[in-house]
Amino acid sequence: MTQDFAGPSPSGMGRPKRRILLVEDEKDLVTTLSDRLTAEGYVVDAELDGESGYVHAAGSAYDLVILDVMLPKKDGLEVCRDLRAGGVSAPVLMLTARGELTDRVAGLKIGADDYLVKPFEMPELLARLEALLRRSPRLVDGQSDSFSFGEVRVDFRSSTVFKGNAEIALAAQEFRLLSYFIMHRGESLSRNVLLDAVWGYDRIPSTRTVDVHVAWLRQKLEDNPSRPRHIITLRGMGYKFVA
Repeated sequence: MTQDFAGPSPSGMGRPKRRILLVEDEKDLVTTLSDRLTAEGYVVDAELDGESGYVHAAGSAYDLVILDVMLPKKDGLEVCRDLRAGGVSAPVLMLTARGELTDRVAGLKIGADDYLVKPFEMPELLARLEALLRRSPRLVDGQSDSFSFGEVRVDFRSSTVFKGNAEIALAAQEFRLLSYFIMHRGESLSRNVLLDAVWGYDRIPSTRTVDVHVAWLRQKLEDNPSRPRHIITLRGMGYKFVA
């Protein structure tokens, strides 16, 4: 059963509260994290096993998911993999008591956005959450819940993309990159700016990562990927999105 924790409004009257799903089987840690996050102004739901966590993450619009790796019924890596396969693009912060590099890499490869090893300090957790939420596409005052260019329509609320009448399957990171392009349309964006804004950490080995994701977006969205009309290469600089 979901446990709900409602807190005071964040600074800024009328601003929608960020919703966080915490999937963690250590009850004391659930209470500690939920109390602190509620005090910070978030709305927190908590689940104690992977199956329930998956159902609620897939069925509700959360701004972020905190997901333990070691969970009963369904482990966190499976939950993350299935959420991404189902099109859920909310940022995922993995928690684990295991510090091995292979575990961290496995989580990132299946779609997790960041990785925090237990035990951790609360300020570090809060900083990681804030960084992920800043990078996550979110509607702001005056912004429409959808955007269209050419035959493509992007629905920000449901994190879905259509070309004509067909839904286009985008990976979570592809959707974030596309959303960032749209929010900064007409601007010259360097690869380093895109890495920092969309991926948010400096552990990416090469700006080639951006090029690869841009190529994937072009293949899926452009009428002629070899001669793109919307995601334009600026030689020696980066990219620009033109609607």
